[in-house]
Amino acid sequence: MSIRVAVIGVGSLGQHHARILGKHPDSKLEFVVDSDAKRAEKIAKANKVKYLTNFNELIEKVDAVVISVPTPYHYQVAKPLLQNGIHCLVEKPFTLNVAEAEELIEIAKSKNLVLQVGHVERFNPAIIAAAPFIKSPKFIEVNRLGPYDPRTSHIGVVLDLMIHDLDILFYLVKDKVVSLEAHRAKILSDTEDIAKVRLRYANGCVADVSASRVSMEKYRKIRVFQPDSYVSIDYAGKSLKVYAKKEGKEKIASLFDIDVKKPKLPPNEPLFYELDNFLSNVSEGKKPAVSGEQGRDAVELALNILKNMQF
Repeated sequence: MSIRVAVIGVGSLGQHHARILGKHPDSKLEFVVDSDAKRAEKIAKANKVKYLTNFNELIEKVDAVVISVPTPYHYQVAKPLLQNGIHCLVEKPFTLNVAEAEELIEIAKSKNLVLQVGHVERFNPAIIAAAPFIKSPKFIEVNRLGPYDPRTSHIGVVLDLMIHDLDILFYLVKDKVVSLEAHRAKILSDTEDIAKVRLRYANGCVADVSASRVSMEKYRKIRVFQPDSYVSIDYAGKSLKVYAKKEGKEKIASLFDIDVKKPKLPPNEPLFYELDNFLSNVSEGKKPAVSGEQGRDAVELALNILKNMQF
């Protein structure tokens, strides 16, 4: 049976949620919702569904929603919907603070609802394919650069861009951050537009993370260094390379002693995998790949970074 769904907020990202849900065999896209009536009507027509300007009208009309409104409104939109028994996928960053995140998590638990957070990079084919190769990372370097977008000027680059990588680091390192050093610069907005952070984990791993929205091109890569291997992931290009010592080689005398693997990755876009996972969780009662708790942890670390930032 198809799940009745709606997308709340059909801007630059929400429109793609609607596009995919409108075609997914396990979903029945019933509504798109946006405070901009013209925008809502346009996206509704494109997907041959109804539109609303007030999300509260969805209560008792849908089973699940995707919330893709600006971050300051995540909590106030998600709370009443969860209270009325509607499963929610909330775009990242989950909330503006930990207290809001904790409250939404508790409501979802009390109602036995799926509460998923939209850290879409978890569903990037390159990340999925790389995970089995990453076993004991010692040093990780992350760079995420992109053009400035005035629509996200209300939050800085840490909550806008870097938070993707903070979640991925939790996923790959699987340990707690014990210390951090952070620096920032304001260039185009009143919040940080460039941020550089060094994270130290309890297991000894160190991660250098850079994020910038002062770039004309998108550049999104992560490099993982561990004993006997080096893993290079290109988020944007959805490509993966694994460099490792050939079996039986204790020392590397030349490049011929190194194996290079380039796993072939599936073609579907990460957003499809994310929404497919959400629908599966709703229909089967499974735990999300990115839970409310994980979304909360990424927010908590991001806020701790901002608290400790130096100019």
